[in-house]
Amino acid sequence: MNNINYKKVHNKFKLNGFHLNADDLCRVAYSFIKEGEAFEKPVGDFLLDWFDANDTISLQTSGSTGKPKKIEVKKQAMVNSALATGDFFGLEAGNTILNCLPVNYVAGKMMFIRAFILGLEMDFVAPSSHPMELVDKFYDFTALVPLQAQNSLAKLSNFKTVIIGGARVSLDLEKKLKAIPSAIYETYGMTETITHIAARKVGAKAFTTLPNVVLSQDENNCLLIHAPHISEDIIHTNDIVVLVSENKFQFLGRFDNIINSGGIKLIPEQIEAKMQSYLKNRFFVTGKEDQELGEHLVLVIEGEPKEIDLSKIKNLDKYEKPKEIIFVNKFKETPNGKVIREESLV
Repeated sequence: MNNINYKKVHNKFKLNGFHLNADDLCRVAYSFIKEGEAFEKPVGDFLLDWFDANDTISLQTSGSTGKPKKIEVKKQAMVNSALATGDFFGLEAGNTILNCLPVNYVAGKMMFIRAFILGLEMDFVAPSSHPMELVDKFYDFTALVPLQAQNSLAKLSNFKTVIIGGARVSLDLEKKLKAIPSAIYETYGMTETITHIAARKVGAKAFTTLPNVVLSQDENNCLLIHAPHISEDIIHTNDIVVLVSENKFQFLGRFDNIINSGGIKLIPEQIEAKMQSYLKNRFFVTGKEDQELGEHLVLVIEGEPKEIDLSKIKNLDKYEKPKEIIFVNKFKETPNGKVIREESLV
């Protein structure tokens, strides 16, 4: 990996049309904190943290797989992550990007870091679920969460490359994305991997790693990530995968979501994929304590109770058919739109 110092701002970097160096960015930061809009204040905090004397920065996890927590990450590791993204997606100095992600979390921070390390011209707009309402120009690159992509389908052809992360891309959304001529990818990663370490072009089955990432599995078929440019330790995940090669994998589901029903291990994400085209509301499947089976399969649907005819879903194995349906008025979710299963049932 390049030894680019994290304090060095590329001379082609622009923010909202203005060339800015490190000193300028610190002045902008003070302005954002003092008199900026609500979404600009976290940007000010982040910029001052980035250019201070410490070589680490504190990141907030989203809380989709446990309680939200803060972790310390080396700034150089974030620079290395930005360089890997640039290599993988062919980003070059002078390319234009749109950042519409909140800077409270790592994905929004990384858009800034990619911009001033790679020398990109970045427009930064208020994060919202409809970020493209005022977008009327062409960009080389943007990053979205699935809800933003769903609400921006008519504008996505304004982008050469779009990456979508933070939550899984549904089959329904993927079908719509395939019709768009832009290069669109679902990304795989987490705060601990400093956003994505792999990406999958919509329509493809497998994720391919970014440069300098090697994959393996543990005894539960969960993914292990060896990425020395971002972490000295091997990163252990709870994601069950099919390992195609040391740099390609197919995601099956999360180990902590597995349901053991009468000795049969069920992966909820696989069952949900089969049910997706039959159910209009958001839903997930989970296990509920059962004296006879240990756990039985439950279908949890967001919204008002109504009749659901499960016999219409023909592609489920006999063990994959829910024995109970529960309706929940509103699912609990992380800021990037990922459903928090356990909390949604409370």
